[in-house]
Amino acid sequence: MIRTDVEYKDAIQRLDEDRNVIAQQQQALAAKGLDAAGMARVMAPTLSFHEQLKEEVEAYEKMRRGEVAPIQSLAHIGRMLIGMRIAMGLTQRELATRLEVSETQVSRDERNDYHGISVERAQRVIDALRGKVTVQAEVPQKEGDLVGV
Repeated sequence: MIRTDVEYKDAIQRLDEDRNVIAQQQQALAAKGLDAAGMARVMAPTLSFHEQLKEEVEAYEKMRRGEVAPIQSLAHIGRMLIGMRIAMGLTQRELATRLEVSETQVSRDERNDYHGISVERAQRVIDALRGKVTVQAEVPQKEGDLVGV
């Protein structure tokens, strides 16, 4: 997950470099007479990493536009908090100032996706971001209430 503008810029540069490397590798493999199936097999790992990086860049760009995806589990609250910060256009340093903690602390928390964060601490981050979170629970039907089983 891309968490900062510096990481984003590095990822964009890596994507450009990867495109060149991929094209060169494909040309070299074609020159060796490798057929399409063989080339796809050889290139699969490189293309997979490239696609993953593209997805991370796209996710970061969505967050910057304010598109923070809903989470399906509280275990993913850290990613939501990071997304909220990015959507607000705040740096880790600016969030740290609002929280009255060190930038290192925010960086460490985000690197670990706020793993193990307490509800109170999560609310502090949300408040510092001047955000709002809505929680919705879906209760499954009771087994005795199932129809047509």
